[in-house]
Amino acid sequence: MPELPEVQTTASGLQSVLPGKIVTNVWTDWPKMFRGDTLAKFKKETAGRKVVSVKRRGKHILINLSGDTTIIIHMKMTGHLLYGKWQIKNKKWVPAQSGPLNDPFNRFVHAVFSLSNGKHLAFSDTRKFGKIVLGKTNTLSHSPHLAHLGPEPLEKSFDYEVFAGRLLKKPRGKIKTVLMDQTVIAGIGNIYSDEMLWRAGIHPETKVGLIKVPDLGKLFIAMKEVLNGGIEFGGDSMSDYRNIFGEKGHFQEKHHAYQKKGERCEKRGCGGIIERKIVGGRSAHFCPKHQNNKR
Repeated sequence: MPELPEVQTTASGLQSVLPGKIVTNVWTDWPKMFRGDTLAKFKKETAGRKVVSVKRRGKHILINLSGDTTIIIHMKMTGHLLYGKWQIKNKKWVPAQSGPLNDPFNRFVHAVFSLSNGKHLAFSDTRKFGKIVLGKTNTLSHSPHLAHLGPEPLEKSFDYEVFAGRLLKKPRGKIKTVLMDQTVIAGIGNIYSDEMLWRAGIHPETKVGLIKVPDLGKLFIAMKEVLNGGIEFGGDSMSDYRNIFGEKGHFQEKHHAYQKKGERCEKRGCGGIIERKIVGGRSAHFCPKHQNNKR
């Protein structure tokens, strides 16, 4: 599932190309994606509206349109947004030009927004779990799709005190699970939680209330470093994710824990072997040697 760095990379990319463009039409072969609205209603609410800005909230893309209307998109497990020119061939949308948009992972197009410049915003989603809904721009914070989200971890106001306070709302929870709880902190998922716990030397099953203050401090720093690193490297494309131009990110080349089961730990002087186990229904990858503070 795309996490904060992938969603931020997408939002930044769309912000560079969409403002000023007008939505002229919407197509889908999977109406269930438009939760709560019929396609006809969705088209009526968006047609003729100009894109004002594109932002991110948690794992959601927010495309703000004129007329106090926002398109809220959650890419879920396998979705990603693509920008370019498409055409229909053999009843399928395909890129009208050669290049990265022709990556096989970009071929599962189930929604297309036609734009006033003759280009398109396409939503490719292998498993069709994605969500596209409408909200009122001026009251987005109260939207049922966003109101439950915790604070943004990369905002300047999100300092160590806020970080520790958020985690300690669930002192008996396992740290891996609590980090991924979107009501606690928005945007962190499986990949980046593994990487920040590896950096901080904290076992994924450690209960939050038993983590020592110095270790919480290390985790806070690791969180900022890992998330900013994910953005710097254009997101993680170990699976389906691609940026708006169909290109892979490169954070998967920087993994130290995620999907490294059976490999030697890369921490200097450690020598442990990365293990994998299920924590809270999700996979966790960690080094049992230097992340050995499970309590």
